[in-house]
Amino acid sequence: MVSKVRVANEDLLKDLNPPQREAVTTGEGPLLILAGPGSGKTRVLTHRIAYLIEKRKVSPSSILAVTFTNKAAREMRERVERLVGSAVHEIWIGTFHAVCARILRRDGEPMGFTRNFTIYDDGDQLKLIEKIKKDEKFFEKEFHSKAIRERINGAKNRLIRPEEYPQDGSHFSEVVSLIYSHYQRRLQENNALDFGDLLMKTVELFQKFPEILKRYATRFPYILVDEYQDTNHTQYRLIQLLSSLHRNLCVVGDEDQSIYGWRGADIQNILDFERDFPEAKVIRLEENYRSTQTILDVASAVVAKNLLRKGKTLWTKRKGGKSITVMESFDEEDEARRILEIVMKKGRLRDLAILYRTNAQSRALEEAFRRMGVPYIIIGGIKFYERQEIKDLLAYLKVFVNLKDSISLKRILNVPKRGIGRKTIEILESFADHQSIPLYFAIGRVDEIEALSPRVRSTLKDFYKMSEKFRKSKEKVSLPSLLSRLVKETGYTTELEREETAEAEARLENVAELLIGVKSFTKRSEDTSLEAFLQEVSLFTEIDRWDEAKDAVTLMTAHNAKGLEFPTVIVTGLEEGLFPHASSYDSIEELEEERRLFYVALTRAKDEVFLTYARGRRRYGGTLYTRPSRFLMEIPTPLLEGDVSGIPRRIKVSSSDDFSNF
Repeated sequence: MVSKVRVANEDLLKDLNPPQREAVTTGEGPLLILAGPGSGKTRVLTHRIAYLIEKRKVSPSSILAVTFTNKAAREMRERVERLVGSAVHEIWIGTFHAVCARILRRDGEPMGFTRNFTIYDDGDQLKLIEKIKKDEKFFEKEFHSKAIRERINGAKNRLIRPEEYPQDGSHFSEVVSLIYSHYQRRLQENNALDFGDLLMKTVELFQKFPEILKRYATRFPYILVDEYQDTNHTQYRLIQLLSSLHRNLCVVGDEDQSIYGWRGADIQNILDFERDFPEAKVIRLEENYRSTQTILDVASAVVAKNLLRKGKTLWTKRKGGKSITVMESFDEEDEARRILEIVMKKGRLRDLAILYRTNAQSRALEEAFRRMGVPYIIIGGIKFYERQEIKDLLAYLKVFVNLKDSISLKRILNVPKRGIGRKTIEILESFADHQSIPLYFAIGRVDEIEALSPRVRSTLKDFYKMSEKFRKSKEKVSLPSLLSRLVKETGYTTELEREETAEAEARLENVAELLIGVKSFTKRSEDTSLEAFLQEVSLFTEIDRWDEAKDAVTLMTAHNAKGLEFPTVIVTGLEEGLFPHASSYDSIEELEEERRLFYVALTRAKDEVFLTYARGRRRYGGTLYTRPSRFLMEIPTPLLEGDVSGIPRRIKVSSSDDFSNF
């Protein structure tokens, strides 16, 4: 039964401008909404969902809405709930990865894994690759595990399976292809999927089992995709398959904000939408509700230099606005000092964001803020769920759910310390291999392993007994209770307390924070199972922990700022070789992406923008002298104030210029 909608039809439309109203009310068929920054795209998406339900009488369970971050999905769900009430619970709203995980847990068993599969993060991937390199004797130092991981992830973004991995004649590509094959086999043995698999395996499921695809394509005649410019090829194929039956596909995006090419996003997906759907209707959202006209004019002037774009004219009723302030500094320390002066003159610290191209640029800023006692939040660095103590406890929980997860199991066998060393693990693995059983079951048969000492055998029995107790009780006790008992009975916090160090104290605080997070999860989630919690955590991004109400300056890369807004934005390090980054010089496409990244950084600001550059930056004991970014040159001079005399109106970059230290 469909819940009664909370708002009348006329209320749904009354506060929308004409293009927004057209986007909300457009009926059947493919629809491309080109939404400039600050143009109300989330409002359009949520009102379109409500309009489908209220006016067109579409069942909420027939709607699928996907986006890229948990934060965006959560905001979309909350807004839709305000419009349609409890009917929101029937709508599938989530990130690409969360939606695919949901599909695979329901229907993925034909692909060779069970519904309690573990989702491996970057660290888990590296451990598995290291294990494969050791077992297969790939000892060459040039075969860095991170590089191999990135090649594998890149292949999955392009829907390339191990047997299809392209060969360029290099030894490295041969090694990647071989390790990729072993890697996929080991994942299946561990009943695990990585992030790329969530997407690729869903596409494979639909391709191999048309009846399953037909069921989902029939169930979801209305599909809405947010941030379409950020889709990679695998996501593109997924959406193509799901929308193939009804073709009621609504995508919202902005080609000028496509900034994730380095992780597989393909700008051509949005540029070619009308080729894929010739009958598509295109609507442009060009009125901006965030920034001043000056900020929009600056951003538009820069991004207009790009060729890969459809084009739009951003405008706002907020005419005029402060000129963009340019600041020249001697080096990064001077830059941080001058930025601190701006911060100290402002009111609420949470109104300011400092954006940079690379994480390394935060050092000088952090040092300056700490010296003056200015509160700040840094987005990036070590993520909460990647901290040692958090990953340790999560590894226990993963094993309780998935007994085949050998990566998580090996992490906790000697945590806290039990006297189980590498040699013991090798003996266990050898026994498991010979018996063709998972490592966990080998621990349950330690009496059969003569190579183990009586002491070690007893310790392993205790571990197995404890694990079995927790595994069998996870359905009977609440998740907060399960975690609290785990922390206590394993002696994890007791070991930290004995250390009596500042680091141990910080780790104890993180454990306490995890317990708080678990309690919060059970209060706000419909599914409060351990499996649901682990899935949410595995798809967590650091921006999900950002507390926008805390009065502190926010520091982050321009990439992390996507989707956020602040009254004042300071973009730092605008020098050739840094922003744009030197790695983009060999490709027009990559240089255009750098320009789009600058465009994104500018359009995070509501009222005021500061742009900073330094004449030199210290690198490895020396100073690298720099030149102002070409992006500064591309801004019309009348829109700038401050240290503009040092910006040449024409910049040439030689291929011999060495910016490798950036």
